[in-house]
Amino acid sequence: MQKRQINIQYFETPFGELILGDFENRLCLCDWRYRKTRNVIDLRIKTGLTADYAEQNTPLITTTIEQLEEYFSKKRTTFEIPILLIGTEFQKEVWTELMQIPYSKTISYSELSKRINNPKAVRAVASANGANAISIIIPCHRVIGKNNQLTGYAGGIAAKEQLLKLENKYP
Repeated sequence: MQKRQINIQYFETPFGELILGDFENRLCLCDWRYRKTRNVIDLRIKTGLTADYAEQNTPLITTTIEQLEEYFSKKRTTFEIPILLIGTEFQKEVWTELMQIPYSKTISYSELSKRINNPKAVRAVASANGANAISIIIPCHRVIGKNNQLTGYAGGIAAKEQLLKLENKYP
């Protein structure tokens, strides 16, 4: 089978650099370029789509950058981007539920596991949250520890804190 193409571009945000990926006019990647599990995430996406990365801009990537810039300048609280989730059915369920967390709100991992009707799956939910490859747009940064502490984030705890401050969640 011939390899297909995922068009990628890099985008510098106020909190770190993102890698954006467009596969057949759907965003499959909006992730922190220098995260610890970059290779694992990239392999999952490339294998799942039987595709390779090619650095090339697309109208969808341009739109994504525009919407992210609006978000960072506090002019946007939701995104209107077609997305493509690449992962297990469980991961997709968690990521879909993440999109229901409103701007400037946070929930705990245990609350997220309850929302998907699997209250004992807190660790699995946390793992799926960490495997999210569409950061910010799928707002995994809005999930915090039960005691309101900021816990792991692909872009780093500092980026998570800054995103929540941007959304007026923390002073």
